[in-house]
Amino acid sequence: MSGFTTETLKAGLVGICTRLDACADELNSVDAKLGDGDLGVTMSRGARDLQPVLDDLPEDVGMAFMKCAQAFTKTSGSSYGTLLATGLMAGAKACKGRTEVPWSEVSALLAGALAAMQNRGKGALGDKTVLDALDAVRATTEGLSEPQELLAAADRATDATLDEFRDKPSKLGRARMFGDKSVGLDDPGMLAFRRVLDGLKN
Repeated sequence: MSGFTTETLKAGLVGICTRLDACADELNSVDAKLGDGDLGVTMSRGARDLQPVLDDLPEDVGMAFMKCAQAFTKTSGSSYGTLLATGLMAGAKACKGRTEVPWSEVSALLAGALAAMQNRGKGALGDKTVLDALDAVRATTEGLSEPQELLAAADRATDATLDEFRDKPSKLGRARMFGDKSVGLDDPGMLAFRRVLDGLKN
């Protein structure tokens, strides 16, 4: 298959939902060091709200993305949940009207999601947030068109970004208030993104 369909999306989300539910305690613990300590709850609730709609996603990939965004935000009122939904909505707009989207467009879709998330959350690259991981994946997947190649590149880019920013201070949101105490700690949002990728490998 030269592109991804709603069935591809569904298969990936099944793995992601399972992974997010399993790592809720880990994400809560990491988030407690720099925030409210509820990121794991946010992600697991969002995943559980996604599951009921997976068997009823429309063939239109854009509409499927939109339905997922709406389901994820059903009980998730957090800023992180809102950002993820914003990224999904950007993907929905780009894929609307298509039943198959070329894998070669993944990087462009990530770029669109990144721009929408930056605009919504007022974050900048370098702030030590999920945006930095997303931008790294966008850059490293450019020009790639094979699913396994894309996932492997995303894995490497996300791990490298976590390593790069671990010893830098957080500059956005509640984590920013911890200043130098955030040095040496992983950004919770980046780690959650890492776990999303882990779910795609299930």
